[in-house]
Amino acid sequence: MFRFAVPLVLLFVAACSAPSRPQFPVPTPKKPIESTATPTPAAPKRAPWKPVKVVADAVDVPQQTVTVVRGDTLSGIGQRTGSSVQAIAQANRIAPPYTIEVGQVLTIPGGRYHTVKAGETGITIARAYGVDWEGIVTTNELKAPYTLRVGQRLRLPTKAQVREMTLAERAAAFTIDIDDLINGSEPAATEAAAAAHPAGETAPPQAVAALPPPPAFNGRFMAPVEGKLISRFGAKSGGLYNDGINLRAPAGAPIRAAANGVVVYAGNAVEGFGNLVLLKHDGGWVTAYAHAEDLLVIRGDTVRQGDPIARVGKTGSVDEPQLHFEIRQGKKPVDPLPLLPGAG
Repeated sequence: MFRFAVPLVLLFVAACSAPSRPQFPVPTPKKPIESTATPTPAAPKRAPWKPVKVVADAVDVPQQTVTVVRGDTLSGIGQRTGSSVQAIAQANRIAPPYTIEVGQVLTIPGGRYHTVKAGETGITIARAYGVDWEGIVTTNELKAPYTLRVGQRLRLPTKAQVREMTLAERAAAFTIDIDDLINGSEPAATEAAAAAHPAGETAPPQAVAALPPPPAFNGRFMAPVEGKLISRFGAKSGGLYNDGINLRAPAGAPIRAAANGVVVYAGNAVEGFGNLVLLKHDGGWVTAYAHAEDLLVIRGDTVRQGDPIARVGKTGSVDEPQLHFEIRQGKKPVDPLPLLPGAG
């Protein structure tokens, strides 16, 4: 289900000094005009947004049938039974706008249902119950961009199903990868923000702001750092796969946004990647920047191509300063080399 983008630096140390490896220059910022004005005090460091702790208070709903009476709506039946609009619609093959008729007999699927609350994300909900976020997406037929709403109810695996999970499935439930961050790290949206992606349930307002839309993108990426290629995209020995490229660069060197975008994640939740920034770009593109020493942006920041977003480091599972860089079209990783200027 998941792809692992492990940098594999140790397997490529011998090839790092090969003269045929392409270099990736980045534009040198113009020297600022000197000023005699009093320097502006540095802005205080901003605290990154963090999701709230999820309370595992899901309600067990028995399998049942309901006969529709005058005035019933699918949303109202969901509220009355503790189920969700999506689950009832799916079980009864009812398509949006979820029209039902008096006398119609509806199957109410049983299971555990969690009500989404302010500040929760798909990942934190999944981890609270020890289940896989991708499984929740599939069960509830969530569609991209996988926006949850406060008040929405999600159908979860039953306690018996969780007990029957294999060790590998349990481990996967607590393993976060870039796919999860792209599709499950956004906090539950306000009612207004979720209006563009209706889920069929009402949602009270909450405090977490939705991400701003990414700025216009001209379709051209720039090299995020000046460095030497030490690991290419694609399959590696031992059954591993690199979903991006790795560039050796001096510690502390600026890592720059490869294109205009919005920060959807800045943190260190993905094992092996160290400090990581994810940018969402117009047209469904996503770029990832891993192993950073310092992060210079937080979730929600809008950045322009060439803006510094982090500094090169060796955090995560690497032993020399470098950048692991990925470009994704939606959820699919693509080889960055053909998309970067100066690639050899």
